[in-house]
Amino acid sequence: MAETGESLLRFENVTVRFGDTVALDNMSFDVRTGETRILLGAAGSGKTVLLKTSMGLNTASGGKIFLFDEDVTRMPEKQLFEIRRKIGMLFQESALFDSMTVAQNVAYPLLTKEALNPPKKRMPRDQMEATVRDSLRFVELEQTMVKYPSELSGGMRRRAAIARAVVTKPPLLLYDSPTAGLDPITAHTIMALIIKERDVDNTTALVVTHRYQDGNLVANFRYNPKSGRLDPAAGIEGSGTGNNTIFMVLKEGRLVFEGKQKELEASSDSYVSKFVKRPEKEAA
Repeated sequence: MAETGESLLRFENVTVRFGDTVALDNMSFDVRTGETRILLGAAGSGKTVLLKTSMGLNTASGGKIFLFDEDVTRMPEKQLFEIRRKIGMLFQESALFDSMTVAQNVAYPLLTKEALNPPKKRMPRDQMEATVRDSLRFVELEQTMVKYPSELSGGMRRRAAIARAVVTKPPLLLYDSPTAGLDPITAHTIMALIIKERDVDNTTALVVTHRYQDGNLVANFRYNPKSGRLDPAAGIEGSGTGNNTIFMVLKEGRLVFEGKQKELEASSDSYVSKFVKRPEKEAA
């Protein structure tokens, strides 16, 4: 596979064990600027472990992990914390703080980031409030700033969690099952926001999903800022097209497929093929 752009996340023969269980088995891949990686696989195949290991939340038993071309495999937590500031993470089931308002949840990454700065260089409160409002406006939730997560629907909580993940404008985003448990219409809305974030801010992302149609949307549609809708991206070169979408299929902690959508659909491997659907034309 031809390499383009800078390396943001690289695994070199990474193995992760929990006791006698091998969660990731000698895994290697290289995520480069502008790519969106769609991670497919059965439950327990290692998708979430991969994301958490990327963040340094799991320790590699073997191999090396590089973030932004820095070896973070055995990096001290303090240094790793600073590198994590460049990563936005959407956890499963949103993981919002119940005791905080939506605005406070979204502001949390900004507060932790600013806490590392000297007092005179910290973001003024009014600027921080404006940044939080902009992030919530991006996901069409500006009206929920003073609400609590318990007052939101599942889809709205997921959108608030996306606002929190992108508020610091990180170059790398990790989405763990962003459409899990949602109805098809709400799931489409969430994926449309992920595509919007990719195309507006030129972000790089890993998206764990069990829905092939999520990957199909990412690979074949782009955000149109004039209409606020998704347009087919067929035949268009550059960021926001299927040329930058790579599918990965995991099986029992091993990477058994890595490639473009056409290669995935052409695979004769019985395990890989069961994650491929040929959906009807999606309504954008």
